[in-house]
Amino acid sequence: MTSTGRVTLGKRSNTREVSESAVAMLDERGTVVAWTQAAEQLLGYSAADVVGRAAALVLPSSEETSTRSAFVEQCRAQNDRSGTMTVRHRDGRMLDINYRISMLRGQDGTFRWLVSVTGVGTLSRAAGNGSVRESLLTRTPIGIIVRDPQLRCVWVNDTIESHDGIPRDRRFGRRLTSSLPGIEAEALEAVMRRALRNGTTAVHEYRAWPTEDPRREHAFSASYFCLKDADGKTLGVCGISVDVTGNQRARERLAILSQARTRIGSTLDVMRTGQELADLAVPVLADYAYVDLGESIPFGEEPSTRIDTMSGRPPVFLRAGQASIHPGIPESSFARGETVFVPPTSPLAGVLRTGRSHLEPVLDASPGTWIDHDPARAQKIRENGMHSLIIVPIIARRAILGVALFIRTEDPVPFQEDDLLLAKELVTRAALSLDNARQYTREHTTALALQRNLLPHRLMGGAAVEAAWRYLPADTEVGVGGDWFDVIPLSGARVALVVGDVVGHGINAAATMGRLRTAVRTLADMELSPDELLARLDDTCQRLAEEDADAADQTPTVVGATCLYAVYDPITRRCTMARAGHPPPAIIGPQGRVTFPDLPTGSPLGIGLGVPFEAVELELPERSLLALYTDGLVETRDDDIDVGMRRLGTALAQPSRSLEDLCTRATEPWPGRAPSDDITLLLARPLSLSPTQVASWTLPNDRTAVRSARHMAARRLTEWGLERLQDPTQLIVSELVTNAVRHSTGSIGLRLIRHQVLTCEVFDTDVNSPRLRHARAIDEDGRGLFLVAQLSRRWGARSESGGKVIWAEQGLDSAPSHARASGTPPARKE
Repeated sequence: MTSTGRVTLGKRSNTREVSESAVAMLDERGTVVAWTQAAEQLLGYSAADVVGRAAALVLPSSEETSTRSAFVEQCRAQNDRSGTMTVRHRDGRMLDINYRISMLRGQDGTFRWLVSVTGVGTLSRAAGNGSVRESLLTRTPIGIIVRDPQLRCVWVNDTIESHDGIPRDRRFGRRLTSSLPGIEAEALEAVMRRALRNGTTAVHEYRAWPTEDPRREHAFSASYFCLKDADGKTLGVCGISVDVTGNQRARERLAILSQARTRIGSTLDVMRTGQELADLAVPVLADYAYVDLGESIPFGEEPSTRIDTMSGRPPVFLRAGQASIHPGIPESSFARGETVFVPPTSPLAGVLRTGRSHLEPVLDASPGTWIDHDPARAQKIRENGMHSLIIVPIIARRAILGVALFIRTEDPVPFQEDDLLLAKELVTRAALSLDNARQYTREHTTALALQRNLLPHRLMGGAAVEAAWRYLPADTEVGVGGDWFDVIPLSGARVALVVGDVVGHGINAAATMGRLRTAVRTLADMELSPDELLARLDDTCQRLAEEDADAADQTPTVVGATCLYAVYDPITRRCTMARAGHPPPAIIGPQGRVTFPDLPTGSPLGIGLGVPFEAVELELPERSLLALYTDGLVETRDDDIDVGMRRLGTALAQPSRSLEDLCTRATEPWPGRAPSDDITLLLARPLSLSPTQVASWTLPNDRTAVRSARHMAARRLTEWGLERLQDPTQLIVSELVTNAVRHSTGSIGLRLIRHQVLTCEVFDTDVNSPRLRHARAIDEDGRGLFLVAQLSRRWGARSESGGKVIWAEQGLDSAPSHARASGTPPARKE
């Protein structure tokens, strides 16, 4: 069988000049009959010097007589022989050489010897270039053919027939184009003519299907040497070819793996990485490929070390990627992203169960095989001519993420073991990227869940403020940062506004932010003033740093943070604020005038300087706007903070716009600049309570105050249409005023506030806060605050100048479910 019509030339060829290998031809007596220019360059002898003389001419003189006969006998004893020896250069110096001697046969039954020689060290320098020189000096079979100046075959060796399938009797006296009619042999003959014309050595690479492996394309490298006689006349051209398929495939494999480093894992998206693997495999490895991942992998969940395929429910996967040489991917029954079930009897199930790859060079699609258990797949296999299969598990950290499947349809060559090795290498590289993407997805999901739970879902400004916000983390990949904000309802219809900034970005900063936000809320419930709250928060930061230290003798890490805390009272329109190293707020007047109040800066939290914080009280005009923000909004690497503050003021200078619109305008990114820090903006439009919503009285510090307080509260509730709250309110007023009379000396204040709730406040001059306690059965006192707690939604106390305020809140819709009905006798007074 010949390879007629099965040689590929031109587009995959590579021609270049080489001179390291010297070639000479000897007759059966060891006499040189042909010499090459490369041999002259290596040994210094011209054709006139050696042709017609014994090859032993180049051997050392002391060994000439004994070695000459031994050399001839060795050549006759072996058809193909290689080794190393020392020869004499024409200038007298000795050269260590590598040599190979091959026997050639002629048409008349005679034979010749072809000797190829290379200096020691030359092979190592040229080993990577893929030329035939690597095989000339080893035991690798080489094909040799010698042609006359008219390119007719005169000498061949036995190996050349295995390369192209042409018997010797069909070669002798013929040109290549006559021996293989119908192929494009002109390219090879053009290389031969150039070697004859220039007297140099030329190399040409081509593809063919040898008779020994007709279904697999092989790569060959052919070197052509011009042979000359003693007069320098051209005798012909010697062609030496070697099968370099292994080297070629190794280079191709390295090229594909090099592409894998750049084309697989370009993003941290699991599904995209699966598609990148499929895209790379087609067409360099397969005609059709797909990647299926466990259904939980795209969501970041941990994979299993083994997948149970024998249970009642088959394993479920998602088609992450697929590619085909055919448009529309007709081989696939599933679209990308769809759910895929694995038949328990298929090789896919075996791969998932064992974690070992599967190679099926010839895919058996005959009736009765596993294919028939999955009719949809069976139809696709037969319709598209799928004939060879590779399945590789996608494994990372000893856990199976999914499977990759490779199919050949148009390519007639079945998959071989080296194809399996390449597929496994590609999948291994992809598995690392897939696992990185999965872990990123998991961490990203966790971080976002953390952020959602740490920041408020909605802002409760109550009757005090209308609020809106924007939060833009600098770490857009993770989506979390160290900024926080809050709007905290306080007693007496007041509200606390807070914005803070933890040093750093990412999940660690977010975790620290969550701890500080929780601390601020706890301290706010204690009704502390802004300066006192920041002092307590500073202590908290220092304690957190001490707790986070790795060792007892290690210096605590500073938990750096800044914070601005403000308390707004809608009754007085007064706002008290203090800051700890944070940018000042912006106040936008009703006409759009922007001011940044001059607040004492204060030291950042956690520094431990011990400098007290200072609070400033301001009155906010009607229809004004208050903006709290972090420095990421007004500060960049290229511009001073003053530039950013002016830009912020310009964006907010239209207070009549909606708060959402203003938030969008103020946080629009600067042209051509990505944020280098987290950005947080909290906008608050202060509201005010009408005087008709507040009732205040001053009471004498005697027992008549209790009766007066009850009557005045009842009348005001009637005016407000809250008669249903009269009884519980009178009980609350009685208990609080009674305690004030008993424990204070100055006048007593009573205030009712109607907003989202009904608030009852009693002021006295005693600075000690009340404490709820459980009275024993024999005690006559101690039940007042317990009764207040039962009748109200919440209650508490706060410090005020000259004393304290005890307050209690009730819902406006109805009395508490545990409140007593009308006519219940008043509680025992403390």
